[in-house]
Amino acid sequence: MRATLRWAHSDLRTHRGEALFLVLATAGIVASLLLATALFGYATNPWQRVFTQSHGAHVWLHTDTAADAGKLAELDGVDSVAGPYPTAATTVASRGSRAAVELRATPERPSVGRPPVVSGHWLDPATPSGVVLESRLARALLAEPGDTLTVPGTARELTVVGLADSAEPRYRPGEQPGLVWALPSAVPDPGGQVIGLRLTDPGDTSYVVQRAVTVLGAGAIGEVSTWQQARAEAQGDNRLLGQVLGLFGLGALVAAGLAVHGAIATRIRGHLRDLSVLKAIGFTPGQVVRIFLLQHLAYALLGAVAAAALAEALGSRIPGRLGDAVGVWQGLPGHTVALFVIPVGAVLFIGATTGLAAWRAGRVPPVPVQRPAAALGGRLTGASTGRSFGPGPATAAPERQPTGTTSRAPRPHPTATTPDRQPTATTPRATNPHPAAAPPGSRLVAGLRRALGLRPAAPRTGQLSDLARRALGARVPPALVLGWHKAFTRRPRSLGTVARLTLPLLLIVVAMSAWTTIDRFHSTPEQIGLPTALSVRADAGLTERQTRALLERDPEVAAAYPGVETAALVPGQTATIALRGLGTDQDPYPYTLAEGRPARGADEAVAGQGLLDLLDVRVGDWVRMTVGDQPQILHIVGRSIEPENAGRVISTSLDTLRANDPGLRPTLYELRLEPGADPGEVADRLATAGRGHLDVHTVTNPADGLSPLRAVVAGLIAVLALIGLIELLTAIGGTVREGERDLLALKAIGLSPRQITAITVTATACTALAAVLAATALGLPLAHWLIDAQGRSSGIGAGIAQGPSAPLMLLLGAAAVLCAAALAAVPAARAARRRLADTLSAVA
Repeated sequence: MRATLRWAHSDLRTHRGEALFLVLATAGIVASLLLATALFGYATNPWQRVFTQSHGAHVWLHTDTAADAGKLAELDGVDSVAGPYPTAATTVASRGSRAAVELRATPERPSVGRPPVVSGHWLDPATPSGVVLESRLARALLAEPGDTLTVPGTARELTVVGLADSAEPRYRPGEQPGLVWALPSAVPDPGGQVIGLRLTDPGDTSYVVQRAVTVLGAGAIGEVSTWQQARAEAQGDNRLLGQVLGLFGLGALVAAGLAVHGAIATRIRGHLRDLSVLKAIGFTPGQVVRIFLLQHLAYALLGAVAAAALAEALGSRIPGRLGDAVGVWQGLPGHTVALFVIPVGAVLFIGATTGLAAWRAGRVPPVPVQRPAAALGGRLTGASTGRSFGPGPATAAPERQPTGTTSRAPRPHPTATTPDRQPTATTPRATNPHPAAAPPGSRLVAGLRRALGLRPAAPRTGQLSDLARRALGARVPPALVLGWHKAFTRRPRSLGTVARLTLPLLLIVVAMSAWTTIDRFHSTPEQIGLPTALSVRADAGLTERQTRALLERDPEVAAAYPGVETAALVPGQTATIALRGLGTDQDPYPYTLAEGRPARGADEAVAGQGLLDLLDVRVGDWVRMTVGDQPQILHIVGRSIEPENAGRVISTSLDTLRANDPGLRPTLYELRLEPGADPGEVADRLATAGRGHLDVHTVTNPADGLSPLRAVVAGLIAVLALIGLIELLTAIGGTVREGERDLLALKAIGLSPRQITAITVTATACTALAAVLAATALGLPLAHWLIDAQGRSSGIGAGIAQGPSAPLMLLLGAAAVLCAAALAAVPAARAARRRLADTLSAVA
């Protein structure tokens, strides 16, 4: 054990940089996986906690006031019923902010859907005008217990007495009204009612909704919301961040394992003599395996423990959503288990990949077997190409005797199984008069190639290929030709190096594509389904003509599209979707289409991916839905990119909806601004000009919630670059060690040290270039597939992926190749200027 530790300590002193890189890479990978786990927990558990604490309802039905809710308690699968609670839609204002809300008359604190109070207290009859705000709505209004809310257009005032969490669909400006609980006296003129159903089996949600609609009648149902929709909205972008971190964390873990495997394999090839000495002095194969295994397990364990300690101690202090996620995750029951399992799993995976390479080290014989000639053996003289390599006339290599270890090595025992050794690359060819035996099957392969009319395969004994010979004959610099030949002659080994270097570069290309896609949401929102920047709702104090004139009077408003949005029951009456009518036949709304064509004719519409998946229909189908008591039949002629309502939106023109309901009046206006206009300034001007009659909101960009992803992507790129650097240093070390055996031959044929250095640099640059090309060819399609798959699963739909620009990809490729060449230059120059005695010792 003492000798093992001494050898490991000596090896650590020799490879300090490699050890540091492995520790940092492992720390980055484990940190990524821990943050991914924290985000997954943060995305799911807060909503689940609120739903459990509130004894939440699985289905909420918004109906008219005449619906008989008593019948719903008798349905199969319904455990209990909440309500009915009278509701009224209105707008409240606080500290300059306005929000559309639903006032829900709650005479007493309900048993089903019982909102947990987080600040203040519940409704008190002693305060008739008191209300309790849903916490997300309160943050939007900057309201706290004790504040006063006003109702624009009236003299009413409401007093905030408490804030509460809710497991129902959350408030979204301009899309989903906020929830306000009030006493019945504060809701004098209700326009509808809401009923909550808690089910015995949540999996029967669709069936129960269908039965409820049948019992109450489709005309009585205004909107249906389910627990699945509320949970998906609550998870939102946090789940996406967790998926990105988890995907890249696992990819980086695989890349790190392969990099460690390649590093050990390269070191084994370069230290065969040292390993043979260890065997000769009594080390068993198991001890040799344990040396490499324990050494790299220690590196991985150090990095994993450091990452776990930093995540536990400093994770909650990360600014933004990541810090909040870690803080919540640390309070969850499975936090301790995950904090232990993830680092252990990463260390075990790296240990498994290390063990495969260390097993090869244990198989090294005590008496080293001479490796075959390097790739520069064979016909490498100037006569073979009709020109000299060096600056002077080519001279034949002098006769050399076997090197020191060849002449002094002890003769193996007659019973030993060690095969005879072959001469080195610089040993005269006369010492090996008998050609090597052809590998098994070579004659059959050669015969097949001749039968197919193919040229004979290039020799694998190190001879130059025909292409290389022609390049030398065409006066291509020998360093370039021999460097390219050296990089790709040993095909299995070369392909392995290229593959290990390709994986981190491929993940970097995917990360860059994710970054570019997020930038596309901000730079060109009209290409991802957001052609307008502001959404305006007018109250009854303005007519349609007055509203349009007021909006179009602003110099920075390019177009105002009138429209309506209502809830519609889908066929089967199991859920509600958003039915929108925007624009007119003369001034159509500029939908962003990913498939099909725009809706121009009567009864034509475009739909989001979420709606197509919900109804299991495709572009070209007809769909029937119910709005109140009236059916609406539309022909889907295109698929639009819909970032709102999980893509469960079907859109047509306002004129098409008016054909079914001539008295339909616009309830909202979507505003397209002039290029360069500031939406905030325009919104302020319109709100001032509307004198309290306009409710103006900026259109929510889904990329706003993905801002933390930029820092995540940047960190992942740094970790992947570190892993690629480890693999690159491993490849350079292997190339330099293998080039030491050819150094005498290259000098003998007239190459200068600078040319010999250029051979190694060219070989390394060619390897990096091959990896960059492979990563680009595989990474761009993979990135598009992953991003579009995420778009389809979220309901937005495919077609949002945006790959990095060509200059950016060229910059990445040039940086990788130049970095590889720069890193290879120094060790290659040192090796080319080594003394003759050192070179003979290395060859031996």
